[in-house]
Amino acid sequence: MTEQDPKTTTDQHVRFERDGGLGRVVLDRPKAINALSVAMMVQLDEQLRAWREDPAVTEVEIRGEGERGFCSGADVREIRELVLTDPDAAVGFFELEYGVNQMIATFPKPVTSRVHGISMGGGLGLALHARHVVAEPSLQLAMPETTIGLFPDVGINWQLASAPGETGTYLAMTGQTIDAAGARYAQLVDEVTGGVPEEPSQLERDREWIDECFAGDDAAQMLERLQEHPEERARQTAEVLAQKSPLSVCVALEAVRRAGRMTSVSEVLAQDLTLARNFVADSDFVEGVRAQLVDKDRNPTWRHVSLDQVPVDCVQRMFR
Repeated sequence: MTEQDPKTTTDQHVRFERDGGLGRVVLDRPKAINALSVAMMVQLDEQLRAWREDPAVTEVEIRGEGERGFCSGADVREIRELVLTDPDAAVGFFELEYGVNQMIATFPKPVTSRVHGISMGGGLGLALHARHVVAEPSLQLAMPETTIGLFPDVGINWQLASAPGETGTYLAMTGQTIDAAGARYAQLVDEVTGGVPEEPSQLERDREWIDECFAGDDAAQMLERLQEHPEERARQTAEVLAQKSPLSVCVALEAVRRAGRMTSVSEVLAQDLTLARNFVADSDFVEGVRAQLVDKDRNPTWRHVSLDQVPVDCVQRMFR
Protein backbone atom coordinates (compact mmCIF):
# COMPACT_ATOMS: atom_id res chain seq x y z
CA MET A 1 0.00 0.00 0.00
CA THR A 2 1.34 3.41 -0.98
CA GLU A 3 0.74 6.23 1.44
CA GLN A 4 1.85 9.83 1.61
CA ASP A 5 4.40 10.57 4.28
CA PRO A 6 2.61 12.52 7.03
CA LYS A 7 5.31 15.19 7.02
CA THR A 8 4.78 15.96 3.36
CA THR A 9 3.32 19.22 2.11
CA THR A 10 2.31 19.56 -1.51
CA ASP A 11 2.74 23.30 -1.99
CA GLN A 12 6.53 23.00 -2.26
CA HIS A 13 6.53 20.74 -5.29
CA VAL A 14 7.94 17.51 -3.91
CA ARG A 15 6.08 14.49 -2.52
CA PHE A 16 7.31 11.75 -0.25
CA GLU A 17 5.51 8.42 -0.26
CA ARG A 18 5.89 5.16 1.64
CA ASP A 19 5.19 1.77 0.13
CA GLY A 20 6.17 -0.81 2.72
CA GLY A 21 9.92 -0.42 3.23
CA LEU A 22 10.26 1.77 0.13
CA GLY A 23 10.54 5.53 0.55
CA ARG A 24 9.68 7.27 -2.71
CA VAL A 25 10.69 10.82 -3.66
CA VAL A 26 8.50 12.35 -6.37
CA LEU A 27 9.55 15.71 -7.79
CA ASP A 28 6.19 17.34 -8.40
CA ARG A 29 6.61 20.58 -10.30
CA PRO A 30 5.82 19.34 -13.81
CA LYS A 31 4.99 22.74 -15.32
CA ALA A 32 8.63 23.72 -14.71
CA ILE A 33 9.91 20.22 -15.57
CA ASN A 34 10.48 19.80 -11.82
CA ALA A 35 13.10 22.57 -11.59
CA LEU A 36 14.61 22.45 -8.11
CA SER A 37 13.80 25.43 -5.91
CA VAL A 38 15.39 26.27 -2.57
CA ALA A 39 12.26 25.03 -0.81
CA MET A 40 12.38 21.71 -2.64
CA MET A 41 16.03 21.18 -1.70
CA VAL A 42 15.24 21.91 1.96
CA GLN A 43 12.50 19.27 1.89
CA LEU A 44 14.73 16.74 0.17
CA ASP A 45 17.48 17.27 2.70
CA GLU A 46 15.16 16.86 5.69
CA GLN A 47 13.33 13.79 4.38
CA LEU A 48 16.42 11.92 3.20
CA ARG A 49 18.04 12.50 6.58
CA ALA A 50 14.95 11.10 8.28
CA TRP A 51 14.79 8.05 6.03
CA ARG A 52 18.50 7.42 6.46
CA GLU A 53 17.93 6.90 10.18
CA ASP A 54 14.52 5.19 9.96
CA PRO A 55 14.91 1.38 10.20
CA ALA A 56 11.46 0.95 8.62
CA VAL A 57 12.79 2.43 5.37
CA THR A 58 14.95 -0.14 3.60
CA GLU A 59 15.30 1.47 0.16
CA VAL A 60 14.64 4.75 -1.63
CA GLU A 61 13.41 5.60 -5.12
CA ILE A 62 13.62 9.00 -6.83
CA ARG A 63 11.41 9.92 -9.78
CA GLY A 64 9.88 12.97 -11.44
CA GLU A 65 6.23 13.77 -12.18
CA GLY A 66 5.03 14.69 -15.67
CA GLU A 67 5.70 13.53 -19.22
CA ARG A 68 8.19 16.26 -20.13
CA GLY A 69 11.01 15.01 -17.96
CA PHE A 70 12.53 13.96 -14.67
CA CYS A 71 14.08 17.33 -13.82
CA SER A 72 15.35 20.29 -15.84
CA GLY A 73 17.86 21.21 -13.15
CA ALA A 74 18.01 23.84 -10.44
CA ASP A 75 15.72 26.87 -10.68
CA VAL A 76 18.53 29.08 -11.96
CA ARG A 77 16.34 32.16 -12.22
CA GLU A 78 15.77 31.92 -8.48
CA ILE A 79 19.48 31.39 -7.88
CA ARG A 80 20.35 34.34 -10.13
CA GLU A 81 18.10 36.57 -8.05
CA LEU A 82 19.89 35.39 -4.91
CA VAL A 83 23.27 36.12 -6.49
CA LEU A 84 22.10 39.67 -7.22
CA THR A 85 20.43 40.34 -3.86
CA ASP A 86 21.93 37.96 -1.29
CA PRO A 87 25.13 36.23 -2.46
CA ASP A 88 25.52 34.41 0.86
CA ALA A 89 22.10 32.82 0.37
CA ALA A 90 23.11 31.79 -3.16
CA VAL A 91 26.18 30.03 -1.78
CA GLY A 92 23.92 28.51 0.86
CA PHE A 93 21.78 26.98 -1.86
CA PHE A 94 24.80 25.30 -3.45
CA GLU A 95 25.94 24.04 -0.04
CA LEU A 96 22.49 22.55 0.54
CA GLU A 97 22.26 21.07 -2.96
CA TYR A 98 25.69 19.47 -2.87
CA GLY A 99 24.96 18.15 0.62
CA VAL A 100 21.91 16.34 -0.76
CA ASN A 101 24.01 14.99 -3.65
CA GLN A 102 26.57 13.73 -1.13
CA MET A 103 23.85 12.10 0.97
CA ILE A 104 22.48 10.21 -2.04
CA ALA A 105 25.97 9.11 -3.11
CA THR A 106 26.73 7.73 0.37
CA PHE A 107 23.24 6.61 1.41
CA PRO A 108 23.49 3.43 3.51
CA LYS A 109 20.42 1.90 1.83
CA PRO A 110 19.86 1.15 -1.86
CA VAL A 111 18.76 4.19 -3.87
CA THR A 112 17.24 3.80 -7.34
CA SER A 113 16.58 6.76 -9.62
CA ARG A 114 14.23 6.64 -12.60
CA VAL A 115 14.94 9.26 -15.25
CA HIS A 116 12.93 10.13 -18.32
CA GLY A 117 12.63 12.95 -20.83
CA ILE A 118 14.53 16.12 -19.94
CA SER A 119 17.01 15.21 -17.21
CA MET A 120 19.64 17.87 -16.79
CA GLY A 121 21.86 19.87 -14.44
CA GLY A 122 20.88 19.68 -10.80
CA GLY A 123 18.44 16.89 -11.58
CA LEU A 124 21.37 14.67 -12.47
CA GLY A 125 22.84 15.43 -9.06
CA LEU A 126 19.83 13.65 -7.59
CA ALA A 127 19.76 10.85 -10.15
CA LEU A 128 23.26 9.83 -11.16
CA HIS A 129 24.63 9.38 -7.64
CA ALA A 130 22.00 6.72 -6.92
CA ARG A 131 23.16 3.14 -6.62
CA HIS A 132 21.06 2.14 -9.64
CA VAL A 133 19.99 4.50 -12.43
CA VAL A 134 17.13 3.39 -14.70
CA ALA A 135 16.41 5.42 -17.83
CA GLU A 136 13.34 5.50 -20.05
CA PRO A 137 13.93 5.53 -23.83
CA SER A 138 12.66 9.14 -23.84
CA LEU A 139 15.71 10.35 -21.91
CA GLN A 140 17.36 13.62 -22.97
CA LEU A 141 20.39 14.02 -20.72
CA ALA A 142 22.74 17.00 -20.51
CA MET A 143 24.85 19.17 -18.24
CA PRO A 144 24.22 22.49 -20.06
CA GLU A 145 25.83 24.82 -17.50
CA THR A 146 28.40 26.40 -19.83
CA THR A 147 25.42 27.85 -21.75
CA ILE A 148 24.44 29.97 -18.74
CA GLY A 149 27.91 30.90 -17.54
CA LEU A 150 28.13 28.27 -14.82
CA PHE A 151 30.10 24.99 -14.74
CA PRO A 152 29.07 21.30 -14.67
CA ASP A 153 28.49 20.82 -10.95
CA VAL A 154 26.55 18.58 -8.52
CA GLY A 155 29.47 16.13 -8.55
CA ILE A 156 28.79 14.90 -12.08
CA ASN A 157 32.39 15.38 -13.15
CA TRP A 158 33.02 12.23 -11.12
CA GLN A 159 31.00 10.28 -13.69
CA LEU A 160 32.08 12.32 -16.70
CA ALA A 161 35.76 11.81 -15.93
CA SER A 162 35.21 8.04 -16.15
CA ALA A 163 33.18 8.07 -19.37
CA PRO A 164 34.77 6.34 -22.40
CA GLY A 165 37.61 8.28 -24.01
CA GLU A 166 36.95 12.01 -24.08
CA THR A 167 33.15 11.73 -24.20
CA GLY A 168 32.86 13.09 -20.66
CA THR A 169 35.05 16.06 -21.53
CA TYR A 170 32.90 16.72 -24.58
CA LEU A 171 29.69 16.60 -22.54
CA ALA A 172 31.10 18.84 -19.80
CA MET A 173 32.38 21.55 -22.12
CA THR A 174 29.63 21.64 -24.75
CA GLY A 175 26.56 20.81 -22.69
CA GLN A 176 25.29 18.72 -25.60
CA THR A 177 22.24 16.51 -25.06
CA ILE A 178 22.44 12.74 -25.45
CA ASP A 179 19.72 10.10 -25.61
CA ALA A 180 19.23 6.99 -23.48
CA ALA A 181 21.51 4.86 -25.66
CA GLY A 182 24.23 7.50 -25.45
CA ALA A 183 23.83 7.78 -21.68
CA ARG A 184 24.17 4.01 -21.38
CA TYR A 185 27.29 4.07 -23.57
CA ALA A 186 28.78 6.84 -21.43
CA GLN A 187 28.08 4.69 -18.34
CA LEU A 188 25.88 7.40 -16.85
CA VAL A 189 22.86 5.10 -16.51
CA ASP A 190 22.81 1.44 -15.57
CA GLU A 191 19.71 0.30 -17.41
CA VAL A 192 17.36 1.44 -20.16
CA THR A 193 13.82 0.08 -19.92
CA GLY A 194 13.14 -2.11 -22.92
CA GLY A 195 16.86 -2.24 -23.69
CA VAL A 196 18.91 -0.10 -26.07
CA PRO A 197 19.04 -0.55 -29.85
CA GLU A 198 21.70 -2.92 -31.12
CA GLU A 199 23.21 -0.27 -33.40
CA PRO A 200 25.75 2.08 -31.77
CA SER A 201 24.47 5.29 -30.20
CA GLN A 202 25.27 8.62 -31.85
CA LEU A 203 27.71 9.31 -29.03
CA GLU A 204 29.56 6.08 -29.76
CA ARG A 205 29.62 6.83 -33.49
CA ASP A 206 31.09 10.27 -32.72
CA ARG A 207 33.74 8.81 -30.44
CA GLU A 208 36.61 8.95 -32.95
CA TRP A 209 36.47 12.69 -33.61
CA ILE A 210 35.56 13.44 -29.99
CA ASP A 211 38.71 11.67 -28.79
CA GLU A 212 40.83 13.45 -31.40
CA CYS A 213 39.47 16.93 -30.73
CA PHE A 214 39.02 16.90 -26.95
CA ALA A 215 42.42 15.52 -25.99
CA GLY A 216 44.73 17.65 -23.87
CA ASP A 217 44.21 20.62 -21.56
CA ASP A 218 43.84 23.58 -23.94
CA ALA A 219 40.24 24.53 -24.73
CA ALA A 220 41.23 26.94 -27.52
CA GLN A 221 43.20 24.19 -29.27
CA MET A 222 40.22 21.87 -28.96
CA LEU A 223 38.02 24.45 -30.68
CA GLU A 224 40.55 24.82 -33.51
CA ARG A 225 40.65 21.04 -34.02
CA LEU A 226 36.86 20.94 -34.19
CA GLN A 227 36.74 23.80 -36.68
CA GLU A 228 39.29 22.13 -38.95
CA HIS A 229 38.03 18.56 -38.66
CA PRO A 230 36.73 16.87 -41.84
CA GLU A 231 33.76 15.39 -39.94
CA GLU A 232 30.74 17.69 -40.25
CA ARG A 233 29.47 16.91 -36.76
CA ALA A 234 32.79 18.04 -35.34
CA ARG A 235 32.52 21.36 -37.15
CA GLN A 236 28.94 21.75 -35.93
CA THR A 237 30.18 21.15 -32.40
CA ALA A 238 32.73 23.92 -32.90
CA GLU A 239 29.87 26.33 -33.61
CA VAL A 240 28.11 25.21 -30.44
CA LEU A 241 31.23 25.46 -28.28
CA ALA A 242 32.07 28.95 -29.54
CA GLN A 243 28.71 30.22 -28.24
CA LYS A 244 29.29 29.13 -24.64
CA SER A 245 30.81 31.24 -21.89
CA PRO A 246 34.56 31.04 -22.57
CA LEU A 247 35.34 31.19 -18.86
CA SER A 248 32.85 28.43 -18.08
CA VAL A 249 34.18 26.20 -20.86
CA CYS A 250 37.75 26.55 -19.63
CA VAL A 251 36.71 25.90 -16.03
CA ALA A 252 34.66 22.87 -17.13
CA LEU A 253 37.73 21.39 -18.82
CA GLU A 254 39.94 21.96 -15.81
CA ALA A 255 37.27 20.62 -13.46
CA VAL A 256 36.78 17.35 -15.32
CA ARG A 257 40.55 16.86 -15.59
CA ARG A 258 40.96 17.40 -11.85
CA ALA A 259 38.03 15.09 -11.13
CA GLY A 260 39.81 12.37 -13.10
CA ARG A 261 42.59 12.48 -10.49
CA MET A 262 40.26 12.36 -7.50
CA THR A 263 39.28 9.29 -5.51
CA SER A 264 35.68 9.99 -4.46
CA VAL A 265 32.49 11.87 -5.23
CA SER A 266 33.08 13.78 -2.00
CA GLU A 267 36.26 15.32 -3.38
CA VAL A 268 34.49 16.38 -6.56
CA LEU A 269 31.63 17.94 -4.60
CA ALA A 270 34.12 19.82 -2.43
CA GLN A 271 35.72 21.16 -5.61
CA ASP A 272 32.28 22.14 -6.89
CA LEU A 273 31.56 24.12 -3.73
CA THR A 274 34.80 26.07 -4.11
CA LEU A 275 33.88 26.81 -7.71
CA ALA A 276 30.32 27.76 -6.77
CA ARG A 277 31.54 30.30 -4.21
CA ASN A 278 33.85 31.86 -6.77
CA PHE A 279 31.23 31.85 -9.53
CA VAL A 280 28.74 33.59 -7.22
CA ALA A 281 31.37 36.23 -6.52
CA ASP A 282 32.51 36.84 -10.10
CA SER A 283 31.53 35.01 -13.30
CA ASP A 284 29.28 35.03 -16.36
CA PHE A 285 26.40 33.36 -14.51
CA VAL A 286 24.13 36.39 -14.02
CA GLU A 287 24.53 37.42 -17.66
CA GLY A 288 24.11 33.88 -18.96
CA VAL A 289 20.82 33.30 -17.15
CA ARG A 290 19.61 36.75 -18.21
CA ALA A 291 20.21 35.95 -21.87
CA GLN A 292 18.78 32.43 -21.80
CA LEU A 293 15.93 32.55 -19.30
CA VAL A 294 15.11 36.12 -18.23
CA ASP A 295 15.22 38.38 -21.30
CA LYS A 296 15.56 35.35 -23.59
CA ASP A 297 17.44 37.30 -26.25
CA ARG A 298 19.97 34.43 -26.51
CA ASN A 299 22.67 37.07 -26.92
CA PRO A 300 24.89 37.07 -23.84
CA THR A 301 27.83 39.43 -23.49
CA TRP A 302 30.55 37.23 -22.05
CA ARG A 303 33.45 38.85 -20.22
CA HIS A 304 35.94 37.09 -22.50
CA VAL A 305 35.54 37.33 -26.26
CA SER A 306 36.85 33.84 -27.02
CA LEU A 307 38.48 30.80 -25.47
CA ASP A 308 41.99 31.94 -26.33
CA GLN A 309 41.36 35.18 -24.42
CA VAL A 310 40.74 33.44 -21.06
CA PRO A 311 43.94 33.75 -18.96
CA VAL A 312 45.15 30.55 -17.33
CA ASP A 313 45.46 32.27 -13.95
CA CYS A 314 41.81 33.38 -14.22
CA VAL A 315 40.77 29.74 -14.52
CA GLN A 316 43.07 28.58 -11.73
CA ARG A 317 41.74 31.28 -9.40
CA MET A 318 38.31 29.71 -9.59
CA PHE A 319 39.67 26.59 -7.88
CA ARG A 320 41.16 28.45 -4.92
